[in-house]
Amino acid sequence: MRYRYVIFDFDLTLADSSAAIIECYKHTLPLFGYPVPDDKTIYATIGKTLEDSFDILTGIKNNPKNKEFRAAYVKKADEVMAKKTVFYDDTLPLLQIFSNAGVKTAVVSSKMKYRIEETFLAHTSCIPVDVIVGLSDAPVPKPDPSGLIFACELLRAPREDVLYVGDSYIDALTAQNAGIDFAAVTTGPTTAEEFASYPHIAIASSLLGLFTEINK
Repeated sequence: MRYRYVIFDFDLTLADSSAAIIECYKHTLPLFGYPVPDDKTIYATIGKTLEDSFDILTGIKNNPKNKEFRAAYVKKADEVMAKKTVFYDDTLPLLQIFSNAGVKTAVVSSKMKYRIEETFLAHTSCIPVDVIVGLSDAPVPKPDPSGLIFACELLRAPREDVLYVGDSYIDALTAQNAGIDFAAVTTGPTTAEEFASYPHIAIASSLLGLFTEINK
């Protein structure tokens, strides 16, 4: 593989956290008197910041209760997020293959760094990536490229040697804004047809399929 560095989104790219995320929103919204949308509507917000998601789910732009929403959501997430997140079957083996091959890996996500570390440690005995950049490390969320650029700096990676892998059009835009190659997995809400309109080197239904395609 020509890329020496591979950076991943987290939710719905490396792991399916949708059940836990939906549970957290279903817990939080009624606490503040808001109706709970259907699961499909909640699922479509995964990958956005909590604030943006609550704006969408409540129908109120810049909802003044967003800080309270966040606190209640995080409290529930502390209980359920790590244990109810499931890594895709090929995620951890693929990360090990990259490590054995000397390919450096990272995660860039709108999730908090500590939550990603907590989830890895709940399912494996180590943190299997070299760098994690969460929302606390790059407070301007994707598609702003600052988190992806920061990860490249931490890896000391020239951008032409980096591949960013994600499941959302937001990830595609982030890579485009950073001037970094992008590859898509359709394990999230964005379809292959939607990805086709963004710059990409490959689109596949799984991580293993994606890197099989890239390495042809």
